[in-house]
Amino acid sequence: MYQNQAEFYKSFVLVSLALISVFFTASRFFLTFVVEFIIDKARLQQKTAIIGYNEMGVKLAKYFEGKQKMYSFEGFFDIDGEGSGYAINESGRIVGAIDQCIDFAIKNDIREVYSTLLPGQHQKVTELVEVAERNCIRVKFVGDFQPGAYAAHHVEYLDTLPVISLRAEPLQDVSNRVKKRIFDLVISALVIILILSWLVPVLAILVKLESRGAAFFRQLRSGKNNEPFWCYKFRSMRENKEGDLLQASKGDKRITKMGSFLRKTSLDEFPQFWNVFIGDMSIVGPRPHMLKHTEQYSAIINKYMVRQFLKPGITGWAQVNGYRGETKDTELMEKRVEYDIWYMENWSLMLDIKIIFMTVINIFKGEEQAY
Repeated sequence: MYQNQAEFYKSFVLVSLALISVFFTASRFFLTFVVEFIIDKARLQQKTAIIGYNEMGVKLAKYFEGKQKMYSFEGFFDIDGEGSGYAINESGRIVGAIDQCIDFAIKNDIREVYSTLLPGQHQKVTELVEVAERNCIRVKFVGDFQPGAYAAHHVEYLDTLPVISLRAEPLQDVSNRVKKRIFDLVISALVIILILSWLVPVLAILVKLESRGAAFFRQLRSGKNNEPFWCYKFRSMRENKEGDLLQASKGDKRITKMGSFLRKTSLDEFPQFWNVFIGDMSIVGPRPHMLKHTEQYSAIINKYMVRQFLKPGITGWAQVNGYRGETKDTELMEKRVEYDIWYMENWSLMLDIKIIFMTVINIFKGEEQAY
């Protein structure tokens, strides 16, 4: 038996590596063309605002307006802005006080705010950073800036303007987002067609035979930019009123025998390939948490909401490193957040593939936290 398992595992790895090599070789040049086409045709605009109505701010605004397929510039905020309301400058752009910026960004779905203030004035902006990140808004600094507490910063250029981000984010690059989305679409479509097409009826029957209720369980989870979405799973518990409030724990009597099998093999998560296909999730990313948990942990864990900058995933860097399932204390969640942010800062397509392989290996090995 063990020899057969070893041979199967070896064959699985070799075939998978061969398929991945073929995929990358065949798609290398085609992918470049597709990325450029999507960027040119799709509506991928990023709404932006600028703190600092000065020469550098005007130059940055002109850059945004010259790249209208990529950016939608919404207005200036300045030290001298009217605190009681928004004023309109001669170019028709909204100008307000700095302390109004984040509120305006939240109401207008602005996800990036750029500060062009002089270094001596940046204290006013750094005070807003924590509030901004809690609302999934990135704050970036243009020109000379000493990050101080944000030493792990990242520098890029927009035309000739140096832009300092508080962290590296490869998926902020549109071409990387397109590549990841294409990868997600291809893999999720293959899983839906080749696996879920026959697996869903089989598991649905087995789930319903053991306990009354629907074969699927759906729950509102926190998605990218903290927007809620319906996350799908095979039902692994008896139907109960605590499903949206109480996380599963070891020895949980609500879990059925079939449900225990689904959880240990991670088959209960397979319906989420549909979430990936329609764009709510990615194959790899931070795991989506219940809305209650997002609210709870964001209030006590620093930078918790930074993980919400990304689409949630079926599997993730935290999960393959042992931080999956029930979180019994705050320290465990802090480690999960740490791993999620590391993934965001170090993303690559090869890292996604590595995580997928590690997930498959962990499933075959069995995981203590899978209950």
